[in-house]
Amino acid sequence: MDQNAESRRQARAQKKAKAAARKKLLWRIGMIAAGLALIVGIIALLSQCSREEPAPEPVVGEDTVIHFTAGGDLNVTDKLISVGQRGYEDVFRDVAPLLADADLSTLNLEGNLAGAPYGSATGSAPQSLAYALRKTGLDMIQLANSFSNSRGPSGLHTTIDNAVAAGLEPVGVFKDTPQFWEKRGFSLFQVQGVKIAVVAFTKGLNGMSLLSGNEDCVNLLYTDYDSTYQRVATERISAVLDDIDREKPDLVIALVHWGSEFNDNISSTQKSIVRLLQSRGVDAIIGTHPHYVQKIEYNEQSGQLLAYSLGDFLSDASVAGTEYSILLNLEITKFAATGETKITNYSYTPLFSLSTEDSLQVVRLENAMAAYESGHLDAVTEELYNKMVYAQKRIEARVKGG
Repeated sequence: MDQNAESRRQARAQKKAKAAARKKLLWRIGMIAAGLALIVGIIALLSQCSREEPAPEPVVGEDTVIHFTAGGDLNVTDKLISVGQRGYEDVFRDVAPLLADADLSTLNLEGNLAGAPYGSATGSAPQSLAYALRKTGLDMIQLANSFSNSRGPSGLHTTIDNAVAAGLEPVGVFKDTPQFWEKRGFSLFQVQGVKIAVVAFTKGLNGMSLLSGNEDCVNLLYTDYDSTYQRVATERISAVLDDIDREKPDLVIALVHWGSEFNDNISSTQKSIVRLLQSRGVDAIIGTHPHYVQKIEYNEQSGQLLAYSLGDFLSDASVAGTEYSILLNLEITKFAATGETKITNYSYTPLFSLSTEDSLQVVRLENAMAAYESGHLDAVTEELYNKMVYAQKRIEARVKGG
């Protein structure tokens, strides 16, 4: 065989062997790389599975909405006592649904529950009145007013005991000098997770002074509460509000017995009290005592509301303008997203006191007018209907400050 040909054959064989060896090497490298990739993938998968799942976004619940309803002065008069001898249920029957439907409801008892003798002279009403009010759905009763001290400390104690026995929370008065740890300068209520503090103050006590040792048994707006009502009790009011702050309520409501009877004037000291209360975080200021409906101011942004006077919840209508009043309803919202609580709206129901020779009743004004207009047999007289028409117009104007 030609040596050159043999050399060429061997060279081709060597080249072919080298190519095969290179191909085998590349295959092995590929297999190793694939294996490594598989291992890395498995490790990554295992790592992903073992890693804690991220915490889900918190689910925001629904806002909580509750309603607070307040009435004006319930005047203890000879007429009320006389009618009450037959029972008080009919007196409040028409407005009972409004009080019962509220989550919390209150009104001012312009009198006391201190025992006989009863009537206008003492301001005292029988305990049966308190039971009837509780039966209508009333939750609390403002007792810081002109009659708090009319029967002395023992009368005040009896009034508190009778209110509590009837299931009503007394607001603004205390059996003993309140100490900080007792937290009795105000009342706390929990409604559907909303914590509400209610406090009551009065401008005075019908010219009477509290006895020594009993000075703190009634929340007072003035240091000269027994004379001219010129010096606002800033320190005393602030002390009560400090105690409220420590409880961290969601909302604070102040019931104030102030102003002048049968008078629409708003005094400079009233305005000072408003500034003090609102600067300290009071959300609603609800007034009684003038016996007339007065203006309502509401700040939608802050949620603060000021009602200077709701008028007479129940009156014997002996003075013109006292036969009509309003039942104020506050819509209170606790926002789930922020935890903020504020008054988000308000409304009111006009009321009218029907006083005849042998009966006394507080009714919803518009319902009574509708009954007359529909010709109901038990409708009011034409004379009373005309008074209601006038009252409806005056309520609207007074609420707006007119």
